[in-house]
Amino acid sequence: MTQSALDIAQQLIKFPSVTPDDAGAQGYLKSFLKELGFEIYDLPFEGRGSYRVENFFARYGKDGAHLCFAGHTDVVPPGDEKAWSVPPFEGAVRDGRLIGRGASDMKGQVAAFAAAARDYLQSGYKKGSISLLITGDEEKDSINGTARVLEWMKEHNHIPDVCIVGEPSNPDYMGQEIKIGRRGSLTGYLTVKGRQGHVAYPDRADNPLTRLVKYLDTLKETIFDKGSAFFPPTNLEITTIDTGNSASNVIPAEAKAVFNLRFSDRWTVEALETKIRFILDGISPAYELRFNRGAHSFITQPGEWTGLVADAVAAHTGVRPAMTTSGGTSDARFVASYCPVVEFGMVNKSIHQVDEYCKVADLEQCTAIYHEILKRYFV
Repeated sequence: MTQSALDIAQQLIKFPSVTPDDAGAQGYLKSFLKELGFEIYDLPFEGRGSYRVENFFARYGKDGAHLCFAGHTDVVPPGDEKAWSVPPFEGAVRDGRLIGRGASDMKGQVAAFAAAARDYLQSGYKKGSISLLITGDEEKDSINGTARVLEWMKEHNHIPDVCIVGEPSNPDYMGQEIKIGRRGSLTGYLTVKGRQGHVAYPDRADNPLTRLVKYLDTLKETIFDKGSAFFPPTNLEITTIDTGNSASNVIPAEAKAVFNLRFSDRWTVEALETKIRFILDGISPAYELRFNRGAHSFITQPGEWTGLVADAVAAHTGVRPAMTTSGGTSDARFVASYCPVVEFGMVNKSIHQVDEYCKVADLEQCTAIYHEILKRYFV
């Protein structure tokens, strides 16, 4: 097998695997790994209020230390394809950049690890176990993907000792950051009811917007915490305010707002929900509120595993990466309940954008770093 990481990434990009349509991406990857001697377990899951998802688990070796790479082959929609400089699912290389949906999030990293695993095995594999947990449901519901595969892995004695998730972890350049945790995510849906009426007769109406604005202003001004050793302070952002009112002379009967918190390890979801209700009740209990629990915060405390990854990154970039928890949520939040997990990949500045890309040089460097991690882990 002579495919480079670039070859593999280009092939993966050609499959328009917008969640939850696999479109053949995992079949291609499974064939590649099967030729290397990996045992493949097809693990499609459905139900639990979500759509069917294609997933698989591949493992080489059964004894000794076990390192798992977790990644996803699904991508977000490309948007207006006419706005792209090249077709989003062509996998074209222009001016040293691989352009395509998923190039950096995260088919590039999946390709880099597949190539690194092959190179490691062919260079004199001696002991240990390498596995890949690949899902098709990271970019959307995340219900029948990684979480379900991990349940299966536990049931069948496949839980690894350590895991690396191939999210693009660097904001600007290779070696800048590895993620050792992520903030939690909590979304609140706030409704305030009033009484509709004419703006010229406010005494005959009850404007719900007046209370809604006060609720939101108080929440926004609240200092929930000052952060911790590896987490920035908890932050609340108001994302929508809506009345469904198109008339300028009508006081609406109802007003709604949505807000999202990205929270530190100072909070649990339950404690944060209680705190928010306490704040709102202090103004007035005349509201309705429901929550969507997006993710819990998690942290892999710096230690042997995080240090090994940082050393491998530094060896190939000349930069000692910072250990951070910034950014959005990822499937690492599920893995964290089973084993130490870190995230490392390429640069994320173009993810989900038109003309998403990764530098070919970064792809090659990422492959070398993954190979270095394998060599250092299986000493």
